[in-house]
Amino acid sequence: MDTFGYLGQGFGVALSPYNLITALCGTLIGTVVGLLPGLGPINGVALLIPIAFALGLPPESALILLAAVYLGCEYGGRISSILLNIPGEASTVMTTLDGYPMARKGLAGVALSLSAWSSFIGAFIATCGMVLFAPLLAKWAIAFGPAEYFVLMVFAIVCLGGMAGDRPLKTFIAALIGLFLSCVGIDANSGVYRFTGDNIHLTDGIQFVVLVLGLFSISEILLLLEKTHRGQEAVKATGRMMFNVKEAAAVFAVNIRCGLLGFIMGVLPGAGATLASAVAYMTEKRLAGTTGKFGEGDMRGLAAPETAIGASACGALVPMLTLGVPGSGTTAVMIGALSLYNITPGPLLFQQQPDIVWGLIASLFIANIMLVILNIPMIRIFTRILAVPNWALVPVIAIITAIGVYAVHATTFDLFLMIGIGIFGYILRKLDFPLSPVLLGFILGGLMEQNLRRALSISNGALDILWSSPITLGVWVLTSLMLLLPIVRIWRKRSAQRRALANA
Repeated sequence: MDTFGYLGQGFGVALSPYNLITALCGTLIGTVVGLLPGLGPINGVALLIPIAFALGLPPESALILLAAVYLGCEYGGRISSILLNIPGEASTVMTTLDGYPMARKGLAGVALSLSAWSSFIGAFIATCGMVLFAPLLAKWAIAFGPAEYFVLMVFAIVCLGGMAGDRPLKTFIAALIGLFLSCVGIDANSGVYRFTGDNIHLTDGIQFVVLVLGLFSISEILLLLEKTHRGQEAVKATGRMMFNVKEAAAVFAVNIRCGLLGFIMGVLPGAGATLASAVAYMTEKRLAGTTGKFGEGDMRGLAAPETAIGASACGALVPMLTLGVPGSGTTAVMIGALSLYNITPGPLLFQQQPDIVWGLIASLFIANIMLVILNIPMIRIFTRILAVPNWALVPVIAIITAIGVYAVHATTFDLFLMIGIGIFGYILRKLDFPLSPVLLGFILGGLMEQNLRRALSISNGALDILWSSPITLGVWVLTSLMLLLPIVRIWRKRSAQRRALANA
């Protein structure tokens, strides 16, 4: 049987009434979980695994449920990012850069509908890619070892300078702050306590939920209080709920490019939606050049990360199914779910249990259609958040934030740490430092350290492993170019200013 024959067999599984209801429940649960800041797809999928097993769901239905929750969380994460400037998870940090400015301009409905559409296109492209190129791309992903991943992370950190326009120095400082924060805690290899101040609560390091809610939620609360004190509204309610044909056409090329890029990044084990959204955003900003107003509410700046997130979420399933290697943290949890059913993911899975594999792939098409149908009519409900006065909105955000942080370890220390980080984030924002590089530096810092240790272990401490392969050499060349670009941009700007003064 050929590929399309297997896909037809998969649709036969996914379109059964039982599995359709399962996918619908998963998309609803995922959207709600993604809407709540700090939970994210990993927690959503992890919470559903024991429930699915206890209900006695067959393996193909359980996998369809978890995949629907996964995609739903990715959809839901954009809502708080756009409306409240609070990333629902790490991957939606980039969504806040242009999504929230659009909401402040009265285009919250347009931003939500456009992001949902972009995510759908990205997921559709990636699912088609799974059908056509999954085995081939899985073999290509094997070429990325620890050294290649480390260099890729360095490239991502250097690329952060391109997100801040005329503030590359502040952006790099913010990224270094994030890298430093990622070092807090016990060293897994040597057992040495690093930057803990002899505080036992910092042994496991700073939790991502504590950092993201502190940096974005608490600092946003302080800004809302500041604006309320001045008698200003934080955001304006929107009238138009849907994007129009002209706006869709304006971002169509962005959707195609970032869908392909997000899929490729998703196939790379460990890269994930966070890195995919960052690379997509920075790539589109470079391509836009002087015609773009990225960071000020540019639709392309919203469509790029959302398309990449949708595509990478589906792409991350490729190494899980074909190699048994998790493409992201969420797919790692899903592999654990498969183990409960005594199913080992890998190349033999396609031969031995095609109903499970192709049923899952077919369900991705169906779940994405369900998400668009469910989410777009609910945009009017979501945008009602903007009509809530600050005196009522701030306590609600504070309560949700506190619950999200307290649920991690159930300690008051995390609450105080979150408040301290929030005050620090507020100061950074007042000093015009971008917060997104702090969070991305924190996320990538742990991955950089792990892959650097593995690479040096393989080479017995020889550093030449970091530039000995063609992939690492190519990425180092790109990194060097990215380091030079901000310098060249500043030099050109100053030269233009000098010429303008000379001609005046």
